[in-house]
Amino acid sequence: MIILWIACIGAAWRDLPEYRYGSWKTIYTRFCNWRENGLLIAIFQVLQVEPDFENISIDSTSMKAH
Repeated sequence: MIILWIACIGAAWRDLPEYRYGSWKTIYTRFCNWRENGLLIAIFQVLQVEPDFENISIDSTSMKAH
């Protein structure tokens, strides 16, 4: 999901790769519509209800050892 990419990376909307996702203005407009309609909150609520741990992959790049 492109919106998660923006949130994780902390990039500006203009930094979205246009060749892959299309115009950043289109994506930003869609994000604003989802936010205003409550769809974005609904998506995150559904995703957090019952996480599926069947396909989790953990390796040394995601874990820090002390």
